[in-house]
Amino acid sequence: MRVGSMEPMLTRNAQAGLTDLAVELVGKASELAGQIQHTVRESIGDLVRSMNCYYSNLIEGHNTHPRDIEAALEDKYSPDPKRRVLQREARAHIEVQRLIDNGNDLQELPISTAYFQWIHREFCQRLPDELLWVENPDTGAKVRVVPGKIRDGGVAVGRHIAPPAADLPHFLNHFQNAYTRNWLSKTQTIIAVGAAHHRFLWIHPFYDGNGRVARLLSHAMLLRSGVGSSLWSISRGLARNVTEYKNRLAGADAPRQGDYDGRGERPAAQLEKFCAFFLRTCIDQVEFMHSLLQPSELLRRMKLYTDDEVAAGRLPARSMSLLREALLMGEFARGQAPEITGYQERRGRQILTTLLKKGLLVSKGPRAPVRLGFPLDVVERWFPRLYPVD
Repeated sequence: MRVGSMEPMLTRNAQAGLTDLAVELVGKASELAGQIQHTVRESIGDLVRSMNCYYSNLIEGHNTHPRDIEAALEDKYSPDPKRRVLQREARAHIEVQRLIDNGNDLQELPISTAYFQWIHREFCQRLPDELLWVENPDTGAKVRVVPGKIRDGGVAVGRHIAPPAADLPHFLNHFQNAYTRNWLSKTQTIIAVGAAHHRFLWIHPFYDGNGRVARLLSHAMLLRSGVGSSLWSISRGLARNVTEYKNRLAGADAPRQGDYDGRGERPAAQLEKFCAFFLRTCIDQVEFMHSLLQPSELLRRMKLYTDDEVAAGRLPARSMSLLREALLMGEFARGQAPEITGYQERRGRQILTTLLKKGLLVSKGPRAPVRLGFPLDVVERWFPRLYPVD
């Protein structure tokens, strides 16, 4: 199969209005990043990574309850084998995204073969063996998924027949050359994330795990382009519009529709529609997180929750003073608790200890400063609609 069979790789930006969408995304992402203190962003990043993994797995048909994800991060696994497998899958996703967010990923271009092999390897080597087997569509035989290994056989995804294994090196090299940033402007680079997302899935370089790798790859590309961050996730938007997501992907798989549909073998108009959908989904999720993270509104929701908990006797009075300090200042020294609460030493430290035990405040060590935590018990009150309502 010729590499030209996946052309065009890039879009006609002006015709599709994609440049305007990219510029809008840059502005809104910058505004979001500037409204939250740096240390608080780290804590929210932990929450968003859990959310991202929940929605990415949901797209694959794996519905892992947020409480099971939280338990997995604390090394608390279900005795039920099916739930335990999904917990390990969720934790694997979170750990790989944390590596990307913290800059501990492979220092290669995210569109390089080496980079997405790294994602696949890091993700799959954390999975239980049960999730590392797929069925060969031609023979029905079981094929083991080797972490990081490009497939050596054929695959079909719905009606789409992916390129033969023997041709993959040529397709992957063409993929990297097409999306190399040094000849694309910033807006072109951002628009290209959606195009690369589709073309990666079209190539389907692995036997399994391509969807998760594609979404982590897109996250890394957005992060490197300067608009992505640990504060928002496109996976939530894709999952909430999963039918359109899959239809747009399938549309861009089709053959070119006439002489006015670009010069490649794939439909230029459909690729542009997918990229527009992708960018609008990014913008929607940035706007959603912006609405949740406005400091005044977040403080209001935190106070309503804390007042209820104090009235019920589950939190001590003046707990909110410590939570407010952590949100506005990012972190504070443990010894400041009495001064912040207005209580004497012993009582101030008791309040601090209670908040630490409940996970509302967290710390990297017994003497380290404390910062906000976001245990699942408060998520629906502090961040409504982050997850679907059960």
